[in-house]
Amino acid sequence: MSLDEEFLPMQPLCSDRHCVLPIPPVFTVTEAMAFRQTCQTLLDQRPQLEKLFLDFSQTTFVDSSGIGALVICRRLCEQHKTALRLEKVGPQVMMTLAMTDLDKVFTIATAAAPPPKVIIQAPDKPIPTPHPSVTSRTKRAMDVVGAIVGLGLTTVLAIPIAIAIKLDDGGPILFGQIRCSWMGRRFRIWKFRSMVVHAEGMKHQVENQVEGPLFKNENDPRITRVGRFLRKTSLDELPQFWNVLKGDMSLVGTRPPTVDELDHYEVMEWQRLDVKPGMTGEWQVNGRSSIKRFEDVIRLDLKYQENWSLLYDIKLILKTVLVLFTHRSGAA
Repeated sequence: MSLDEEFLPMQPLCSDRHCVLPIPPVFTVTEAMAFRQTCQTLLDQRPQLEKLFLDFSQTTFVDSSGIGALVICRRLCEQHKTALRLEKVGPQVMMTLAMTDLDKVFTIATAAAPPPKVIIQAPDKPIPTPHPSVTSRTKRAMDVVGAIVGLGLTTVLAIPIAIAIKLDDGGPILFGQIRCSWMGRRFRIWKFRSMVVHAEGMKHQVENQVEGPLFKNENDPRITRVGRFLRKTSLDELPQFWNVLKGDMSLVGTRPPTVDELDHYEVMEWQRLDVKPGMTGEWQVNGRSSIKRFEDVIRLDLKYQENWSLLYDIKLILKTVLVLFTHRSGAA
C-alpha cells in the first residue's frame, strides 16, 4: 500500500441495514472532518440504517477533534435513530475515552489484543502527540504554586466578599457550573456568585448580544449589585484557583466552554480543547468583554496554542494583572 492510498478517506462496508466505518490510525482534525462528513452522508443516504459500527482496530491516537467528531456522529445517529457502537477499541483510545468520561456514553467493545503499533506516516507528517502544555511538568508546577498562593489570597478576601453577597440578597456565596476541560472532559467550575439565585433558569429571558454558541449580555439583569463589582474586578473568579490546584484548569489557557456551547461545536472548533482551559489567556488580555463573535474566541484560543511556551504564559499573567486595572476588565 502506498502512502497516498493510506491517507485516502476510509470507506464504509455496508449490508442492508448495518454499516462498518473504519477509523484511521491517527484521528486528528483532517481525518475527523472527513469522518464527520462521511457519517453525515452515510446516514442521509441510508435512512433505513439500523446500526453503525466504528472500527478502531487500527487507531492509536485521538485528539480533541477526533473526540468532537465522535460526539457529533453520536448526535447524528440519535437524530436518525441509528444505534452506534465502537468496535475493537485499543488501550490508547480507551484511555482517552475513559479520561473524558465518554466510556460511559458510548457502547464500546474493546479489542481482544492491542492493535498493531506500526503506523504508516507521510514523510512530512510527524507522529502526533498531545499539546506540549498538557504534558509540561514545569507548567503544572507553576499552576500548583500559583494556585496555592491564589487560594491564600482567596481565603483573606472570602470573608468580606461573603458578607457582601449575603447582605445583597441572602443567597449562596458560591456558584458552581459544569464546564469542559481538555478533550471535552467535564468539571465543575467555581465562582463567587454574581447573579441572582436560579439565574440559569432565567437565561431564556435575556437577549444574547453575541454571535454563535457564546452567550453574553453587557447589561444582564440577572447580575446583582455586588456581582457587578465582583465581575468588573474579576474577584468572582478567585475560587477557580481550586480548579487549578485539582488540575481541571491551568493558570493560563483557553476559555472554558459550557456544555451548551460544546453541543454546537463543529470539528474545527473542538481544536480549542487540545489544551486545558485557563483562568486567564489571550481572550482575557485582548478585551474579553468586547468580544462579540465566536470565531474571535476560536482565533485567540488557537493563537495561544500556536505560541505557547512557559515564557508566553508568564507574559500573559503579567498582562492580565495590568488589564485588571483598566476599563477592559470584566467577566465574559
